[in-house]
Amino acid sequence: MLNFLNKTRQVLYPGVRNLSNTLAARQSNVSSETTAAAGDKIAVPKPALILPQNYKDYAPVNKNSARQAWIENVDAVKERKLGLIELHPDVFAAQPRVDIIQENIEWQRKYRYVSLAHTKTRAEVHGGGRKPWPQKGQGRARHGSIRSPLFKGGGISHGPRSPTTHFYMLPFYKRVLGLTSTLSVKLAQDDLHVIENAEIPTRDAQFLKDLIKERNWGPSVLIIDKQDEFPENICYATDYLGYVNLMPAYGLNVYSMLKHDTLVLTVDAVKHLEQRLLYQLHRNDATSKGGKFKLDQV
Repeated sequence: MLNFLNKTRQVLYPGVRNLSNTLAARQSNVSSETTAAAGDKIAVPKPALILPQNYKDYAPVNKNSARQAWIENVDAVKERKLGLIELHPDVFAAQPRVDIIQENIEWQRKYRYVSLAHTKTRAEVHGGGRKPWPQKGQGRARHGSIRSPLFKGGGISHGPRSPTTHFYMLPFYKRVLGLTSTLSVKLAQDDLHVIENAEIPTRDAQFLKDLIKERNWGPSVLIIDKQDEFPENICYATDYLGYVNLMPAYGLNVYSMLKHDTLVLTVDAVKHLEQRLLYQLHRNDATSKGGKFKLDQV
C-alpha cells in the first residue's frame, strides 16, 4: 500500500519528495494571489479585549469577590464575545442592601410628586356675608356666618392646600449605596451586559429587535453610554421602540435600572461609573456630605 501511494505521488507530483510541503506551498500561493487580486486588503482579526482592573488607586474591601463580564458585540445580530472586562468588587459586588434600594425608590417617586388637592377656607367659599340670626334673644347658638366650618357647605379647616410638594433629599451615601447595590443585583441576576460601544451598523429598528431577541435581553432594555450624544444609528433605531431607552452615565439612577429588565453598559460607561462611585466611596471629606441638605447648596 505504501508503495502504491508513493507511485501515485510521483505520478501527480513528479520530482517531489514531500507532499505536505507541496500542498502548503500551493495554498500559500493561492492565498497570495487572492490577496493581490483583492487589492492587498488583509482582514486581520482583532485581538480579544482583556481589560484588567487597576487596584492601585482604590483597593477593594474584599479582593476575593472580584467580578468579570464578557464584552459583547453589537455590529451583528449573532452574539460574539470580544473579550473580558474585570469589574471592581466595591461597585459591582457590593452587599445588596434591599432596604436602601427601597428608600431610593420612594425618594425618586416622591421628590417629583406635587399634590394638587385643594380645599377652600371659610374666606374663599361663596356667600355667608351677613350674620344668619341675632346674637341674642332667640336661644340659638352664636354664629357670624353660614360659611363657618360648622355648617354644611362651609369652608374646610385644616384641609389640603395645593400645590404641596413631597420633595425631600435622601442622605448622600444612601444614594451612592443605592447605585452600587442595584448594579450588583443586576450583575448577580445576569441582567447586566457590557458592549464595546453603541455603534450599530444600521438605523433600522428591526435590527435592534432581532438583536434583543437573539441575546435574550428581556422585554425592556436600558442602554448607558458615557457621553450624552449617542451615535446616529442607535438614536434612529430606538426612536419608535418604547421599551428601549438611552441614557448618559451621569443620569443613571436606581429607579430607571429597576424599571428596565436589562441594563446594557458600554465599556466607557463602566469605567466612568467605577471612577465616580469609587471616588465618592473613598473621598476624604465624606463627613461634609452627611450634613442636612439645603436648597441653595451647590
